[in-house]
Amino acid sequence: MENPMVLLETPEGEILIELFADKAPRTVENFLAYVDDKFYDGTLFHRVIKGFMIQAGGLTFSMAAKPTRDAIANEATNGLKNVAGTVAVARTADPHSGTSQFFINVADNPDLDHAGTEDENYGYCVFGEVVDGMNVATKISKARTKTYQGFDDVPVDPISIITARRFE
Repeated sequence: MENPMVLLETPEGEILIELFADKAPRTVENFLAYVDDKFYDGTLFHRVIKGFMIQAGGLTFSMAAKPTRDAIANEATNGLKNVAGTVAVARTADPHSGTSQFFINVADNPDLDHAGTEDENYGYCVFGEVVDGMNVATKISKARTKTYQGFDDVPVDPISIITARRFE
């Protein structure tokens, strides 16, 4: 069975993501449920850090958090690493708090990998990889940012996910 693919349409171009259902089954199922519900349409890349990552999947243009499903168990023990081009679950300090938000690593970020069962070492679950459009993710990562409504690293000119759809 082939891995599912999702196409993110942004004002900067398209990003095609392959999802690793064999390595992170619950995470992929959760992500695809949000995609199928068109949840991501119109959400922002609300945290953009050059040379690190771009985060999206939960905030509207007014920086309001969209209501999400329950948090999922963190599958960071799957052996996948947070290297450039991978997609991982965003979360709070609680390792099992991930819902809809995700980030694309634009650099190798070994500090985000699973390194133990303690909360601070649990890591961030990689569940996909950009297979086309990494140039778009890199371009987004270089956007000028500001602090806006209590959020740091928000692009000065909003960058949204116009649509997120399964790609056959």
